Amino acid sequence: MALSGSCLCGGVRFELTGEFEPRSFCHCTTCKRISGGVGTANGWAPTDSIRIVAGQELLRTYQPEEGSAKTFCSICGANLFGGGWPDSETTSVRLPAIDTPFEGGPRRHIYTRSVAHWETLPDDGLERFEG
Repeated sequence: MALSGSCLCGGVRFELTGEFEPRSFCHCTTCKRISGGVGTANGWAPTDSIRIVAGQELLRTYQPEEGSAKTFCSICGANLFGGGWPDSETTSVRLPAIDTPFEGGPRRHIYTRSVAHWETLPDDGLERFEG
């Protein structure tokens, strides 16, 4: 099953044609800052299963000092990919960027050691990992 995704302004559109697994909520400091909130919701896909169908020229990648590269739309700022895309074997795809309904959702919270004093993790029964 192919999944379609896009950025906020619609300038970047992509398709996922391979396996896709919703995985985690990430609460690391970098994900908080790039999301403008409490972190990111991510799934994993083989990098070669992601095809940019529009807006390749709008994509920008930022490599923070710690962690993997983050890729976003240069027009609207929507955070689309992490995990070192496009140079890594697997890519972290931001769940809010996926337009097609899909099964499942994140199964764990990661980097909970970075949860801010003002942040409250939901009592959702998901596994939690400090790193």
